Amino acid sequence: MSQSAAPDAPRRNEGFTLIEVLVALVVVTISISALSQLMASNRRVAGALDTHLSLVETARGIETALPDRAMLAGNSAGESGDYRWAVFTRPFESNLVDRSLPTPWIPQFVAIRVQSPQGVSVQVNTIRLQARPKQ
Repeated sequence: MSQSAAPDAPRRNEGFTLIEVLVALVVVTISISALSQLMASNRRVAGALDTHLSLVETARGIETALPDRAMLAGNSAGESGDYRWAVFTRPFESNLVDRSLPTPWIPQFVAIRVQSPQGVSVQVNTIRLQARPKQ
């Protein structure tokens, strides 16, 4: 007859211990938590980027719809869809511009501010040339 291990002898290499299972669950929980936070922050960034692009596109649309250069003066405001906008115009003041020179153009500073329904706003500043009034 051959000798074999008694059926009552403990086997040490079968399965996981309770501590090993708990450690694995903690590691999985921490990993899932980190991934969910990353996905939430990506969603917030994507939403902010979408709002910013909508504001910039609205500002571009308003800029292209500005009146002719000869009529560009003063301030105006309005709404485009759900976005509120305002256009501020004033003479461009700089030591680079000599107003005494006889040029047919006067530079004008134009600021276009657009605000979303959520309260986020963007402002686009530009310089446009306005025809000098005939004397």
